[in-house]
Amino acid sequence: MDLAWVESHREVADRAGLALAPGERLLAGGTWLFSAPQPGVTGLVDLTTTGWSPWEPRPDGGLRLAATCTVAQVRQAPWPASRLARQCADALLMSFKVQAAATVGGNLCLGLPAGAMIALTASLGGEAVVWTPDGAERRTPVAAFVTGAGTVDLRPGEVLRAVDLPGPALRAPTAFGRASLTTYGRSAALVIGRRDPDAVVLTLTASVPRPVVLTLPPAPDEQVVRAAVADAGAAVGWYADVHGAPDWRAAQTARLAVGVCAELAGAAS
Repeated sequence: MDLAWVESHREVADRAGLALAPGERLLAGGTWLFSAPQPGVTGLVDLTTTGWSPWEPRPDGGLRLAATCTVAQVRQAPWPASRLARQCADALLMSFKVQAAATVGGNLCLGLPAGAMIALTASLGGEAVVWTPDGAERRTPVAAFVTGAGTVDLRPGEVLRAVDLPGPALRAPTAFGRASLTTYGRSAALVIGRRDPDAVVLTLTASVPRPVVLTLPPAPDEQVVRAAVADAGAAVGWYADVHGAPDWRAAQTARLAVGVCAELAGAAS
């Protein structure tokens, strides 16, 4: 897609360069930005020149993923949750060329219900690190950073810098379940489970407009799981588009959640 209104392109060398002039838009991978007309966008500000490391180890054994970290680099990151990372990357159903360009930050900032990097980072207790215009930073859980279908908690002048993933969550056993109307269709329901020492943590995406994180007992029975999923859907609403009707998504989410909990229970035993 040609961005017919763009007249300028500049590279970011330091934090001061992130201040946007009227009509400027941040550019990372550009896989979405270049996929549709962008009326009113007259300048591109390239984040890929910041020099941010794709990933950095954290003191607790966790991992920081830069906003400019590509999906391909997520797959290669040196972390215990590598299997889950690959599962989520593949849930995007993108070619290797797109995975080499699409970024974690772009996926989060789009805020789409089926955003697989949203699912990955929310399920691992990730915190979005946001740079504010005054030179400070603020943090918010990924599950709260995405506020709805296509809406995120970014205020004027703010930039998503990274996502921090805690070490204990990276080392926890996980299980993954996904449903789609077609074999190669967009995710209509995606459930990720994480077994913590005293709880099972379920993260629901794709079937709901924003990520929902449920904390359940260590060995929840099917009735408890289904009731928790139903309550979550009633609270935020089941998402509806051409990739699935709300009632079908609700049924698939409950089915996946039961299976994920059963898989985690089996692994524990």
